[in-house]
Amino acid sequence: MVFGALLNPQSADGGSTAETLSVVTEEGGRWLGMSVMYFFASVAMTLGLPSLLSLFTDKGRRTGFVAVGVFAIGVIGLSGFAMLLVFFKALAGADAIQDARLEAATADLGLTVFLNGWIASFYLGILLVGLALFLSKKTPPWVPGLLVVFVLLFPFTGQIGRVGQVLQVMALAVAFTGVAIAAVNQVNQAFAARQPTY
Repeated sequence: MVFGALLNPQSADGGSTAETLSVVTEEGGRWLGMSVMYFFASVAMTLGLPSLLSLFTDKGRRTGFVAVGVFAIGVIGLSGFAMLLVFFKALAGADAIQDARLEAATADLGLTVFLNGWIASFYLGILLVGLALFLSKKTPPWVPGLLVVFVLLFPFTGQIGRVGQVLQVMALAVAFTGVAIAAVNQVNQAFAARQPTY
């Protein structure tokens, strides 16, 4: 996700539909690269969900299961969003879409519901994962703290600029690195406890 955020050619505030079309047309390679990075991020985070579940064996078990379920919807939806970006690039590159039509398409109820549902699942899932990690106490406190900071910065995405957006996504990557280290340590401890001593 960090590489996808770095490759995003669009300004931090999103811009108008005319600006979006010109960015996609002029920076098609970066747009496609961003889409590929988001797809890989979706696959990698989906594969990491079982290790996240392994941290919720005692305290915070129910909250953890609900959190991972909600987050899974958001993570899988990220691959759909990546495909939507590729499709949008193809339409813009073929001059098959214009400003007024793009404005009307983005106001479509079905598209709005799916996109907002995906965004809500992603951010709510991260917030619930942070809460569950606080309850389970299997990670250092800074890990769920970074997850909560990531979510709290969401309303200010347009104001924090490109560097702020990249730092926000890097905080998420560092937090998930902490989760991965805690999961591996827990597996190693469980494995060591089962080894016979001679």
